[in-house]
Amino acid sequence: METVNIYDAKTRLSQLVDKAASGEDVVVSRNGKPLVRITRLDAAKRRIRFGVLKGKLTISDDFDAPLPETTLAAFEGR
Repeated sequence: METVNIYDAKTRLSQLVDKAASGEDVVVSRNGKPLVRITRLDAAKRRIRFGVLKGKLTISDDFDAPLPETTLAAFEGR
């Protein structure tokens, strides 16, 4: 991690941004005290695509029918 003072950062900003983009963090300091860090941003999250499985899944007609008494008893711990 490279540390530069704020004056040098002003004159070499594009070089420091290139370093940060390649994965190396750069710390900018004033009077020897660190102020900020220039770092690479993470890639954007993928968006959700709805309908990808349309037509590939089937749901039975009795999907929402009441459960048999024995199965219901097992879920309820009877």
